[in-house]
Amino acid sequence: MPVEHRQARALRVLLDPLNPALALQLGLQPDIEVVRDLMARPAVALVEELTAVTALLADDPECRVLVLTGSAHPGLLDASLAAGAAGLVLRDGPVEDLADAIRRASTGETVIDPSLG
Repeated sequence: MPVEHRQARALRVLLDPLNPALALQLGLQPDIEVVRDLMARPAVALVEELTAVTALLADDPECRVLVLTGSAHPGLLDASLAAGAAGLVLRDGPVEDLADAIRRASTGETVIDPSLG
């Protein structure tokens, strides 16, 4: 008989845009479930475009949005927070760090990767 290893109350995470490789890596975390759309009521959304922050929050104000970036661009942190994002994190860092950022954001914490602050 198959054994369910995922916790009963997994954190639902939305990726915008969908990134299959990242979805797979995050899905291997025991407490994270990657969902396909806002209808699944994600606790946290990971976005790559600032315009997605305001759009997601307009649809679901309870969702915490983290902006993924490859590097620190001047003004990106301030613009992200001004748009309502819960933080700014590195896209290409270790998946464990990203999972930790998701967990922290879900509890209401503002999350900024130390290398981007």
